[in-house]
Amino acid sequence: MIGSLRGKLAEKRPNQVLLEVGGVGYLVSIPLSTFAGLGALGEESFLLIHTHVREDQLALYGFLTARERHCFELLLSASGVGPSLALKILSGMGVEELVPAIRRGDLAQLVRIPGVGRKTAERIVVELRDKLAALDVPGEGKPATRSQVESDVASALVNLGYDERSVERAIEKSRAAGAADFEMLLRDALRILGAGAMQKGAQAASSGAA
Repeated sequence: MIGSLRGKLAEKRPNQVLLEVGGVGYLVSIPLSTFAGLGALGEESFLLIHTHVREDQLALYGFLTARERHCFELLLSASGVGPSLALKILSGMGVEELVPAIRRGDLAQLVRIPGVGRKTAERIVVELRDKLAALDVPGEGKPATRSQVESDVASALVNLGYDERSVERAIEKSRAAGAADFEMLLRDALRILGAGAMQKGAQAASSGAA
């Protein structure tokens, strides 16, 4: 079972990438949010993988964040939702919007996603509403002020172990400094978070010396 892949981005399309790992090319299906966060062709990329095994096929599905992969796997557990539809759902609505919509039973919002009819939306709400309680979505219930790229960066940083409030402040500073795309925003936010950690360490050392 493949859990993750790190390699050179050989090809990329909105719904699929070819990741070259140790001389082997892996075709990986992805949602639009992951496509938006990928680097340029030839760069190293890292994807979390869901391996879907059927009698006649082994298919790989890739995600930039653990939260997105978890949501994909929860969608697969709903009756009538296969991998292709689950990808369409995640491409049509980001996790930060999708999870609250399912929790509050917002069928009107769900059926706007291409491929999701009313019966499918009803099944998703009934079967996943309670399961999604375990899927933490930062800032749920607050006005959505972040762009999709900022949300993806925040999710990646939280999954790396950074405190959510510190991540929020770092993204705000990065945005104010003009960082716009995923790579720039992630790099700048990491720099800010690293500087903050060094400052805290220096303060702690100073207090200990006193």
